[in-house]
Amino acid sequence: QVRLVESGGGSGQAGESLKLSCQGTGHSSAYGRTCMAWFRQAPGKERQGIATISGGSESTFYADSVKGRFTISRDNTRNTLYLQMNDLNPQDTGIYYCAIPRVCSISSDFLAWGQGTHVTVSP
Repeated sequence: QVRLVESGGGSGQAGESLKLSCQGTGHSSAYGRTCMAWFRQAPGKERQGIATISGGSESTFYADSVKGRFTISRDNTRNTLYLQMNDLNPQDTGIYYCAIPRVCSISSDFLAWGQGTHVTVSP
């Protein structure tokens, strides 16, 4: 069974940076050919896909809300996904999840996802 565990969340002020990690287990040999995604859910709002990355990091896609500030990356030798978040603002507050999308799109549904890690950004 595939398991995804996020870490790296916390509290910070606007303008600061955080780096999230997602450790995957149970992928066998398939991790390197599996598209991965990050999505988040702000308080009282619907979940929003924010970034995807192809299996070999050939392509990435970002939601407009994070483009230019966030960077998605992966290390397939470690079965680990990352999200570098720079220049945080209060609108970035929410629970961040990593996931395996059915298709490599931020609008996709998910085949698996983690438990989430909380990010709180104060003004």
